[in-house]
Amino acid sequence: MGERLIFHVDVNSAFLSWEAVDRLSKGDTLDLRTVPSCVGGDPDKRTSIVSTKSIPAKKYGIVTGEPVATALRKCPELIVVKPNFHLYQKMSHAFKSILNEYTPLMQSFSIDEVFMDMSGMELLHPDPIKLAHEMKDKIRDELGFTVNVGVANNKLCAKMASDFEKPDKVHTLFPDEIKDKMWPLPVGELFGCGQSTAKKLQEMHIKTIGDLALADERFLLSVFGQKTADYLHYAANGIDDSPVVNEEREAKSYSVENTTQDDVTDFDTVNHLLLAEADVVASRLRADEVKAFTITVIYRTSDMKRHSHGRKIENSTDITSEIYDIAVDLMKECWKGEPLRLIGLSASDIDRDGFQQMSLFGEEEKEKQKKLDKALDSIRNKYGNNSVMRAGIGVFRND
Repeated sequence: MGERLIFHVDVNSAFLSWEAVDRLSKGDTLDLRTVPSCVGGDPDKRTSIVSTKSIPAKKYGIVTGEPVATALRKCPELIVVKPNFHLYQKMSHAFKSILNEYTPLMQSFSIDEVFMDMSGMELLHPDPIKLAHEMKDKIRDELGFTVNVGVANNKLCAKMASDFEKPDKVHTLFPDEIKDKMWPLPVGELFGCGQSTAKKLQEMHIKTIGDLALADERFLLSVFGQKTADYLHYAANGIDDSPVVNEEREAKSYSVENTTQDDVTDFDTVNHLLLAEADVVASRLRADEVKAFTITVIYRTSDMKRHSHGRKIENSTDITSEIYDIAVDLMKECWKGEPLRLIGLSASDIDRDGFQQMSLFGEEEKEKQKKLDKALDSIRNKYGNNSVMRAGIGVFRND
């Protein structure tokens, strides 16, 4: 049996690229990718954060996850685009369909990332680097956006390789390249090494991936425990035997969170956030043709303590107003008025069968809400997510 050959394909600045391609196709002359721009929320709202940024925006020090207001202070001419999740799902499906033409063994890692197992395909594709360029160029020429392709003998190294210089590049990370290409990188860039772990490693004077690869395993074990120590040692040495799983991972939950720049203490602001989040979560449920039995609110207070409170309902739902009403009630049950810095909403316990226990009471109103949701989904699918926004469901509840 020959060596494994794994590709990792990653869309460059996915949400922003997809927005740019969509706008250009509709006659816009400005390519968002060529100017300081980002995908984020309304800059006038304290809860808006940067989801994706252009390369020109990066030059101003703008980083993913920071408040849009902060990004605008760094770059006043920054163009801020609101997210359009229906568009992103459409674009994701398009590029994954192209990749699926090359191998039957493909794993979606996220909406804009794919692992491909190309092992044993030497007769069809004798030159893997040439093939990677062919895939990359086909996506660019047919869909209008670029990807990076990492080529390696395992998933970890393929993922690391695809994160090298961007955009529109093919990079390799084979065993004989690890010392030169991966070891000089900061330890925080190792895939799977979180911020807190990286900080602790740096405090231990382990600053690069190479330092970590050569670190005493017993020392790592004494600090991190067996599981984490083993992962860090093997990953830093480019060792990974995890398989490419040829199936879409079914979502176990649908959630959205908003981090606020300032403390939130009034229920009116909480209501506005919950309505927007209910709209996002419900539309994702409907897009996947599933419903949820459990609704949960999540919030973090200004002292950084995280809380959650959920409820299981008798009939699963994908209706925005129902999810919103439950979320408001849950917040009233659990929130005591402490200053908030994060508010989130989750729909879980997913129902893929769609069986409903019918009740005559309230069915007429429920049908009205379903028609409203369907109409809004249709408008957004045609004209974009920003084409229509909910001002409220009746009125914001604060009784």
